[in-house]
Amino acid sequence: MTQSDNRRVVVTGMGAVTPIGIGVEAFWQALMGGVSAVGEIESFDTSELYIKIACEVKDFDPRAHLKSKLLLLADRYSQFAAVAAQEAMDQAGLAPPLPNPGRAASIIGSGAGGLVTLENGYRDIFIHNKKATNPLTLLRFIGSSAAAHVGIEYGITGPTFGTVSACSTATHAIGLLRDLIRRGAVDYGVAGASEAVITFGTMRAWQAMRVLSPEGCFPFAKRRNGTVLGEGAGVLVLEDLAHARARGASVLAELKGFAMTSDAKDMVNPDVEGPKEAMRLALADAGLAPDDIDYLNAHGTATTINDINETRAIRDVFGRAADRLAISSTKSMHGHLLGAGGAVEAVASIMAIREGVVPPTIGFDEPGEGCDLDYTPNEPARRAVRHAMSNSFAFGGLNAVLVFGPAPEE
Repeated sequence: MTQSDNRRVVVTGMGAVTPIGIGVEAFWQALMGGVSAVGEIESFDTSELYIKIACEVKDFDPRAHLKSKLLLLADRYSQFAAVAAQEAMDQAGLAPPLPNPGRAASIIGSGAGGLVTLENGYRDIFIHNKKATNPLTLLRFIGSSAAAHVGIEYGITGPTFGTVSACSTATHAIGLLRDLIRRGAVDYGVAGASEAVITFGTMRAWQAMRVLSPEGCFPFAKRRNGTVLGEGAGVLVLEDLAHARARGASVLAELKGFAMTSDAKDMVNPDVEGPKEAMRLALADAGLAPDDIDYLNAHGTATTINDINETRAIRDVFGRAADRLAISSTKSMHGHLLGAGGAVEAVASIMAIREGVVPPTIGFDEPGEGCDLDYTPNEPARRAVRHAMSNSFAFGGLNAVLVFGPAPEE
């Protein structure tokens, strides 16, 4: 281990665009109020669908949020990412021209990229018989567009790229930036993910998988019958602690642990061993014991197998400490944001530490079979939260886990 491997990595800014609120404060207040974004899709005709619900970001006008006019030409997913990054950078007190831009990074991923642009392009060609798509189609839909847009906006000349790992995308992005800072490759940067997948074609594809609920998202509950797709973005500003202190930044939390594993077994059905190992490795990376975790933001998709397997994995890793652990799935309110989920849920985890409140799992009637932990049913729970864990487990068996702690004392 080199001396740079000892660098402590902290969070100095957060941004969120979610179906229950745009901006971290609006998002957090909605979580505390148990607000559900689940509703009938309004952005296109659903008459040919049998799954007609999703969690949409309503009334999103990029002109009302974005400082850059160039981003008005970008795909919806890039616009979400830019708004979240702008909020995070403003909170961190970072504005262009950035100090030492070559020592900064922009790692913002997407599980699907610019599907709105892609679907519109296909519609133009195959339905409207146009000779060409919009000339910006390629630049809009590629999965690195959001990272590049944000990097350009802030003049970031260090590592800039997107991650793509389905529902673990944001968590991988955040963890990779943490590692770059820890080993001294960069001093600070933005990390997270964005998703805008509520389109006719996407809904047709997802309903064919038979994993979507026609009613709502009810993680760990007996009545759960599938997940609900959502859209949005989450972005964190991560920074070397010494760098943050040198410029007088306010520190929100410390990113203490990160780990990633692969089940290497199945593209769809989740396993127990991969998530268990990811949680164990994240605890070891953070230098913490299971007893040290007060809150766990679960992957909690409300699918039958995932919720049982995640519960089993938590019990195996935490042992007797599992029964005192506060757990919740905020997907019950904002839906499954796919690649963006890990970043938005990281924001919820950090806010739980800062506010001393655990957000609830709403729509919880009674525990489902094999779901026998404290999922913070229906109402937020006030308790001291010193350390929080956030789980992301994706199609393909791709697992990533983050562990956050309080802002380091001076």
